[in-house]
Amino acid sequence: MSVALLIAGLSPLLGGCNEPVITAEAATHTPAPEVSVVTVVPKPHAVVRELPGRIAPTRVADVRPRVSGIITERMFKQGSEVKAGDPLYQIDPKPFEVELQAAEAALAKADAVFEQASHQEKRIAQLTAQHATSQVQNEKAIADMRQAEAEVAGRKADVARARLHLDYTTIRAPIAGVVGAAHASEGALVVQNDTSNLATVQQLDTIYADFTQSANELNELRRALESGELERLAPGAAKVRLVLDDGTIYPLPGKFLFSEARVDASTGQVTLRGEFPNPNRELLPGMYVRVLLEQGVDSDAITVPQQAVQRDSSGGSEVFVVKDDNRVTIRPIRTASTRDGVSLVSQGLKSGDRVVVEGFQKFVAGDTVRPVMWAEADASEATGALPDKTVAARQ
Repeated sequence: MSVALLIAGLSPLLGGCNEPVITAEAATHTPAPEVSVVTVVPKPHAVVRELPGRIAPTRVADVRPRVSGIITERMFKQGSEVKAGDPLYQIDPKPFEVELQAAEAALAKADAVFEQASHQEKRIAQLTAQHATSQVQNEKAIADMRQAEAEVAGRKADVARARLHLDYTTIRAPIAGVVGAAHASEGALVVQNDTSNLATVQQLDTIYADFTQSANELNELRRALESGELERLAPGAAKVRLVLDDGTIYPLPGKFLFSEARVDASTGQVTLRGEFPNPNRELLPGMYVRVLLEQGVDSDAITVPQQAVQRDSSGGSEVFVVKDDNRVTIRPIRTASTRDGVSLVSQGLKSGDRVVVEGFQKFVAGDTVRPVMWAEADASEATGALPDKTVAARQ
């Protein structure tokens, strides 16, 4: 076999042996993986507490009879809107009409007696001036006239009372609102000032949300405001929002009314109240809600997207931070709370830190990466405060 043929037969084998060398060399030039990061920028952030609460009507009135009698008519539709003064029930008025007629007759009689006594007093006064009768007779005539006058006043009061009772036979709505179920029907006997009510009227627009906060949290908030850690809200600037039972945000904001000046001894809670418009009757008394109450402003809050926060083996929070040389390091942090996809960081990060948000599967701690700005981080949404995306306060 010639040397040329031998070389030709070995050429494919030699070519195959060279391929692994080329692959290993190429591996040394693999580009660093691309990861999305956000740069931490402290910005003012509203401090919001999420507190449990219940809906309560702004006004509630039980409908009760003010005179006794038989109900002859129910004049409202259950669950309907009523105005103050609208008739709800009619009690048989006939006994009260008779009572009014008797009172008016007694008044007429008293008027006649008073007129007679008045004429008598004038005549006796003239005779006394002429020394034709004694002073005793004059004094008696004056007393009789005054008694007759008082009798007229008493009979007028009886007439007014009878008319009032007759008016009370029409049971009216004491306030404007929504009337509930009817607890009496035609033919029922009702008793004056009975403790059982005939119906209930509730004012539902506007409506209250009563909620509670621990006295300890209020004290912490007060200390933070006094130390300057938090800034006070301007008077009337506090926003109150509702989170319904299904997690949706009630669209209409409310206003904070007051905080009670006492602590419940059994729970250690302080009751607070907010007021909300309720034009569509979405909020009903007794509903459970969660209340978002702004209580201050953290002027240099640090926040990161929620997905940037990882959990270590012990359950603690940590983030991956890209250093100046583009190597990734693990940074333990402490989060205060999370809301609307944003986590409030109380410890572990500082201004200028680059935190990894996406691409965790491409590296391990210590690797070199190629950081790019997170597409959804655009400006302040990930690291700043938004009017409608506030983060809950430090617990």
